[in-house]
Amino acid sequence: MDERLTPEELHDCWPVLSPGERFEAFQLMARADSDDFFLAVDPKDQAEILLAMPEGERRLWMRLLAPDDAVDLIQHVTPEHRSALLDTLDETSRREVTALMAYAEDAAGGLMSPRFARLRPEMSVNEAIRYLQRQAQERLETIYYAYVLDAEQRLKGVVSFRDLFGAKGEQPLTDVMHHDVISVTDTMDQEAVARVIARHDLNAVPVVDADGRMKGIVTVDDIVDVVQREATEDIQKLGGMDALDTPYLQTGLLAMVRKRAGWLSALFVGELLTASAMGRFEDEIAKAVVLALFVPLIISSGGNSGSQATTLIIRAMALGEVKLADWWRIMRRELAAGLMLGLILATLGLVRITIWQQIFHTYGEHALPVAITVAVSLVGIVTWGTLAGSMLPFVIRRLGHDPASASAPFVATLVDVSGLVIYFSVAQVILQGSLL
Repeated sequence: MDERLTPEELHDCWPVLSPGERFEAFQLMARADSDDFFLAVDPKDQAEILLAMPEGERRLWMRLLAPDDAVDLIQHVTPEHRSALLDTLDETSRREVTALMAYAEDAAGGLMSPRFARLRPEMSVNEAIRYLQRQAQERLETIYYAYVLDAEQRLKGVVSFRDLFGAKGEQPLTDVMHHDVISVTDTMDQEAVARVIARHDLNAVPVVDADGRMKGIVTVDDIVDVVQREATEDIQKLGGMDALDTPYLQTGLLAMVRKRAGWLSALFVGELLTASAMGRFEDEIAKAVVLALFVPLIISSGGNSGSQATTLIIRAMALGEVKLADWWRIMRRELAAGLMLGLILATLGLVRITIWQQIFHTYGEHALPVAITVAVSLVGIVTWGTLAGSMLPFVIRRLGHDPASASAPFVATLVDVSGLVIYFSVAQVILQGSLL
């Protein structure tokens, strides 16, 4: 009996299969299932499937793809295969794909589809409906909205199908369409496009060039992929590593080590400064060994507060809630937050040391000065950690880099070293003449 794989079965085992095994498994699906599966997998996997096929079969599969999806696939193959895949397309599709490939991959122009419903402003409602019916029989990316263009293809308005079918047939289209159209430029970054769609709750947004001529549309399903990809990249960077180029299980061991080793080594070298800082206060530690008991507490509190702040600011930047010009407002806000958080932790630390001393007599006759030292240090270190964590993303953005590079481990390492300096400096002042 001929055994067939279902799409669900192939999806489950797909990450652990080699390229050759994937193609063999792909061939075991029924044709209707294989069409849906091919359209559902990411462009890199589509490219692997196509390149494993005999050349004569590639044409049919390439023609299943919308122009923007075909561009994504072609960008995942080597230059020598690109021209061969372009040749599998019909003349119209090839022209559309070639035009899209001229844009940057992360720009609206590289993300858009050139196939959209278009109307002319001089049409009546009935004429517009009939014209849309003819267009719907052709290859359109979506028909969420119809866009009204003049003879020079400049965007003049947009009309929803609900408004169109609810209007009188003799009405001019100009009376039905919305003249104030939200659009994006073809050079706008994909993250900015995602924010426009989210802010205005759109299913699709038109893309125009510098002269106002409409070039295509970006749909919400395209943006979902962008948001997921960008969020994944930011989260990986926040973990203190370079972003992976492929899914976790598809990333080779050596590639995984390369992505993680650089940042890990840099953080390790940074942490070596912690030993240097403790060496600087070696005499103080020798005289008051009890101070060393609280070093983990001190450095973890500063690192945690810094990590919290940098995570909040990086996410706010990614959502467009915070801009470079807001740095002063953020500094004042985080200064107040750091002081309050420091006071909370200082109170907890003071209470804990006092109770332990009463019960177990752990900290000797100078327990109260030690408790005050820890409390005052916590206020300073948490405040400093919060300020450093909140300002570092602004510095990195100002230098033209991705703020997500201000990872939580990086901020924690920075605050660890400075936190020790604050701690032992406070101890020298408060414990001078008693323990020191």
